[in-house]
Amino acid sequence: MFIKNLPHKTVERLSQYRRALLMILSKDKTHVFSHEIAQMLHITPVQVRRDLMLIGYSGNLRKGYDIKELIELIGKIIDSERGQRVAVVGLGNLGKAFISYFKGKRSKLSMIAAFDTNPEKINRVFDGVPCHHINQMAEIIKQNNISIGIITVPAENAPEIAEALVLAGIKGILNYTPKPLNVPAYVYLEEYDMITSLEKVAFFAKKNDERFK
Repeated sequence: MFIKNLPHKTVERLSQYRRALLMILSKDKTHVFSHEIAQMLHITPVQVRRDLMLIGYSGNLRKGYDIKELIELIGKIIDSERGQRVAVVGLGNLGKAFISYFKGKRSKLSMIAAFDTNPEKINRVFDGVPCHHINQMAEIIKQNNISIGIITVPAENAPEIAEALVLAGIKGILNYTPKPLNVPAYVYLEEYDMITSLEKVAFFAKKNDERFK
């Protein structure tokens, strides 16, 4: 199921909604209201309702949203029917954490390969994911139909790795380095800079601290 021109931020929130809904479902609830989802994610009920209207879903005024039904719909929109395969480039602490945390979290996303240059890591298996030498990246990606790459290498190496991923046929990149990347329009790029995020938190923490003095 594909909805044309769905805003990037809406797709991001849909993933968060699904995670929240799975938590609520585990408490044996069958229905949920927009204000309950909003409270869990620190957003407004209006935002929740607006996003769900964009995907053509509306709840029952008395009972709210059917949790299982909504989880299934979000899955049809976000997930690929055939599933997608993911590789991590850079098996330092962050790369290892990605593999460990991701294991078993989503049935339609499979972490199947890691790449590094450290001989102590190559040809070893980390949480079920084999690590290969970075020189084998193009071959392994093509052989295994890997479509998503996660970059956790030192920042100065990120552009070179991104270029190699694109040439190997990767269609989506998650960049976890502070180095901004340039990729072709047909490759979706998501960049997460932990330093910028921390500075943002620090700014608002400072603001709140000053407000309550």
